[in-house]
Amino acid sequence: MPIKNRIAEFHEEMIRWRHHLHANPELSYQEHKTASFVAEKLHSYGIQVTEGMGGTGVVGVLYGSRESGRSIGLRADMDALAIEERNDFPHRSTNSGVMHACGHDGHTAMLLGAARYLAETRDFSGRVVFVFQPAEEMGGNDGGAARMIREGLFESFRCDEIYGLHNWPGMEVGTFAVKAGPMMASGDAFEIEVRSTGMHAAQPHKGADVVLTAGHILVALQQISARNVDPLDAIVVSATQIHGGDAYNVLPNTITIRGTVRAFSPTARDAAESAVRRVVEGICMSTGALCKVSYVQQYPTLINSEAAARSAEIAGSAVFNRIETNPPQTMIVEDFAFMLADRHGCYGWIGNGPDDNGCILHSAWFDFNDEALPFGASYFASLVEART
Repeated sequence: MPIKNRIAEFHEEMIRWRHHLHANPELSYQEHKTASFVAEKLHSYGIQVTEGMGGTGVVGVLYGSRESGRSIGLRADMDALAIEERNDFPHRSTNSGVMHACGHDGHTAMLLGAARYLAETRDFSGRVVFVFQPAEEMGGNDGGAARMIREGLFESFRCDEIYGLHNWPGMEVGTFAVKAGPMMASGDAFEIEVRSTGMHAAQPHKGADVVLTAGHILVALQQISARNVDPLDAIVVSATQIHGGDAYNVLPNTITIRGTVRAFSPTARDAAESAVRRVVEGICMSTGALCKVSYVQQYPTLINSEAAARSAEIAGSAVFNRIETNPPQTMIVEDFAFMLADRHGCYGWIGNGPDDNGCILHSAWFDFNDEALPFGASYFASLVEART
């Protein structure tokens, strides 16, 4: 019997797990009940469990029926978002202002399903390491992936390679997308502070106008991708916040601009950082304003190794109805990139069905598609049986 059919036998149980997790969401590093739920399930399957890795993370270790030096890691994220859920169904969030708007409840349920199956069959050699990661939504160096690595995840639980996946609204259930090389962008954050003496709007000549200066900066930032980076390197510079001013007739003394830079190549990423600084400093010099630029590289580019992407494609072919091997890259970031920067591995997308009626990532109407659960669980199980 194919793996996905055997796992489908407890599909309804996975749905109950997923609904429980969706109804009880927890924010980054607050996943205490979620972690306890995961640990309890793993214990019941006879899997060795370590709690508290990376704050609230859970790691399970399972050995197969045949000896081998191979060790494969499988990762799911557990945290929710600070969003008030707008859905009205029995499993809607019971935690006001917090919901699983990105499908991490489904990711966790799928990995638990794979763990149950593998613990029952043990038809593999070597071992599998189940990584239930906290704080993916916090991201960057403060997020769960980076913290677990800093706290010795791969030293304590050696993984020769590691795999993860994310649900993808707009892609049909039963479809899997994967490609070698860069798949998701790096992500950086900048903050620009423009300063001068405040003055009356009727007397702008008495100081540097920080509002006008900020306007020039906003326009010039959009020219970085067109004129400061190789046109063959995709990059996005987005100013997402601007703050300043209190009165309609006063030019403020400070304007703050915040935003993000997304790129795929290290060369483009470094070029963008230097360009942001140069553009801001040059414009402020021309208007007479003072400036301070803070720039933080938060996420590395998510890069799938060629061998692991091929392994994922082969394992997925035994499970999914359709495999996309050249999906478009996305400027969305993902902190699994930290794990792939430390270990060979692969990250793929699993179809979540139509993205209509607000069912898009980080939407107050989002809900993971339960029909995708056996596909994801079977994919993880197929990887273990093929790779160990």
